[in-house]
Amino acid sequence: MRFDLFTLYFLAVGTLLLSAALTVWECQARPQRRRELRLLAAGYLMLAAGCVIATIRSELHGVFGSALGNLTFVSGYLLILNAAASFNGRRYGQLSAIMLVSLALAWIVGGATWPEGLWSYIGGIPIALAGGLTTWEMIRSRALRALRSHRLVVAVLAMHTLFYSARLFVLPALEATLGPSIMSVVAKLTMYEGVLYSVGLPMALLAVVREESHAQLLEASRKDFLTDLGNRQWFFEHGERLLHQRGADQPVSLLAFDLDHFKSINDRYGHATGDEVLKTFARIARTTLGPGAALARIGGEEFVALLPGFGRNHAREIGRVLAARFADTVPGDPRSPGLEATVSIGVAEYGMGGTTLGELLSAADRALYLAKARGRNRIELDVPLALAPAC
Repeated sequence: MRFDLFTLYFLAVGTLLLSAALTVWECQARPQRRRELRLLAAGYLMLAAGCVIATIRSELHGVFGSALGNLTFVSGYLLILNAAASFNGRRYGQLSAIMLVSLALAWIVGGATWPEGLWSYIGGIPIALAGGLTTWEMIRSRALRALRSHRLVVAVLAMHTLFYSARLFVLPALEATLGPSIMSVVAKLTMYEGVLYSVGLPMALLAVVREESHAQLLEASRKDFLTDLGNRQWFFEHGERLLHQRGADQPVSLLAFDLDHFKSINDRYGHATGDEVLKTFARIARTTLGPGAALARIGGEEFVALLPGFGRNHAREIGRVLAARFADTVPGDPRSPGLEATVSIGVAEYGMGGTTLGELLSAADRALYLAKARGRNRIELDVPLALAPAC
């Protein structure tokens, strides 16, 4: 099956219009990426408009059709560049304006004497440059690089950029060697690659946006909304990985926390104050335990932390510091005069308290119950199950 140039342009227009419509539709489901999606949709529409103008450029007055088509194509690529930059919180507004003005001046100065050269060669330079910058923006994107579909976006952009760059350097040599007849073949090849680009890039970018949204929902499902700590599900998944990765001689301890008389705080001062107490504890615990700790809220006023590299005696000292900071911080809130809050802590160490995360948590819970039975506001090490107090 053979396709003429007009058919390829027609296919490109159809795929670009469909891509723009799908991208606009995606804005409803991905409001956090609305700006990026709108820029992409506008870019696709501009590329589609460029294809339409290119098919009728010979029928327009002088070089106006070629100049308008070239500028429209470049505008579309620049919109896509700014969408990619927006993923990273950046913009290329000034550079985009400079490129468009420079290209317009090139057409004004040389359009009458070298129209086909401007269309085939000079007009492709900003397209290659915009494609290269778009590729670079996607490569350096911290927000997207962990996503599997990110590699597909980079591959599509890189191949399109390499094609246009190679076209700029190879085409003059081909024309000089084979004559002007090669230009029609290159034009069809360019449009064929453009059709692939108009299908591949929108699909890959929509996949990235959807995968990012799915990853955010997955992360949210593993977080406690109030304290922004991990929840029970996250703790068991992450904790098991930490235990699996531990060195043969590396100590690991688990701390179980329970805020003392928390129900009384809610009853006397209200749930809003209780929520602030929980957030205060989470903030102090995160600061005291450090980034290496797997810290989570696993119940109403129950927290837990896994500390790789800490034996139980060291973990107990860390727990004492945390408890002291918490007890000193809460009474300072002027909105709740007379409010006092303390925490009971149980400590268990890998090997002594068990060799699985569930066994460690049970051992730390036994120590926690012992701390409560001995008056609360204290920290206890795990004890054999037979010696644990009844509750």
